Amino acid sequence: MNKKLIIASTITTLLALPLTMLAFSAGNQPTQQTNLDINALIQIVLDIIWPVAIAFFIVMFIIAGFQFASARGNPEGVASARNFVIFGVVGVAVAVLAFSLPFVVKNLVE
Repeated sequence: MNKKLIIASTITTLLALPLTMLAFSAGNQPTQQTNLDINALIQIVLDIIWPVAIAFFIVMFIIAGFQFASARGNPEGVASARNFVIFGVVGVAVAVLAFSLPFVVKNLVE
């Protein structure tokens, strides 16, 4: 019974996540510009990719939480859940560095 509940809640969360992310980013749509320079293009790409990355991180941590809950003290299950948490944290760190890199370069050039 618990496995069915976990699967059902995971599916529900994954189906609702895109709607939630669209609701958060509804006001941040790229504007139409006649003179598109490289800074504006990079900003548009980052505005599109950043919500997708955040959704991915949330899903990673939700899966890790479900694996911790379903491990029930099994060392292999706990190790697998711990790996999901580690990969999620590393992914967040890499994404923050990657998304801050254009701003650092832009400030160094100007």
